[in-house]
Amino acid sequence: MIRVENLHKHFGGFHAVDGASLQIAPGSITGLIGPNGAGKTTLFNVIAGVLEPTSGKVWMDGEDITGLPPHELFHKGLLRTFQIAHEFHSMTVRENLMMVPPRQTGEDLWNTWFHRNRIRREEEEIRSRADEVLEFLTIDHIAGEKASNISGGQKKLLELGRTMMTDAKIVFLDEVGAGVNRTLLNTIADAIVRLNQERGYTFVVIEHDMDFIGRICDPVICMAEGKVLAEGSLDEIKANEAVIEAYLGTGLKNKVVQEAGHV
Repeated sequence: MIRVENLHKHFGGFHAVDGASLQIAPGSITGLIGPNGAGKTTLFNVIAGVLEPTSGKVWMDGEDITGLPPHELFHKGLLRTFQIAHEFHSMTVRENLMMVPPRQTGEDLWNTWFHRNRIRREEEEIRSRADEVLEFLTIDHIAGEKASNISGGQKKLLELGRTMMTDAKIVFLDEVGAGVNRTLLNTIADAIVRLNQERGYTFVVIEHDMDFIGRICDPVICMAEGKVLAEGSLDEIKANEAVIEAYLGTGLKNKVVQEAGHV
């Protein structure tokens, strides 16, 4: 579904993404891991149109989407969430979801004057869909709560819910587990797996929690210093010498090995 070839993103002399190439298979839940500063979030931002690449190409379903802005990618079914949830604070949880569907009749001033019945029917349908999403995510009990008042984990579920209010094909989740307690993280994992299996969503997930990655992701891609270092199952990645070095450093790795020999 996604193909990235020799992608570069430079900020002055700093090469945040440095020749990364990878492929995301349709219907997969792919994990993207790597030490801090590996270029994972920058890669997401370039693919999702938040940042212009310095060079390289991105394809989606065989179409060159390199440099397309986020709103165009949204209509193609490519969505991206952020490490810090971006909700409308003053709106309720339900209203946050109802904002998502594009080209709503009520967005046109002319229609608000002459097509009020159509707007009312459409809003009822969207409201019903939002309630179904909230029930799916098991947060229907906070539907009327202001988004500013809900927990960090509930905000992550709300972001996932927004992807369900449109015809998403592939969703990029950036540190979905950051600041989320274990119970809600399990709820998020269950929702991702169900969306993948029941609705055919393709996911790419940045996450530092290896238990979370191991539970839902296959394959796993490891990045370091802006490059793709390794790809495979989580067990294969964890056993890869280059990955161990990237995470621990040669000196620390040797120290760990030496200490393990004395245990």
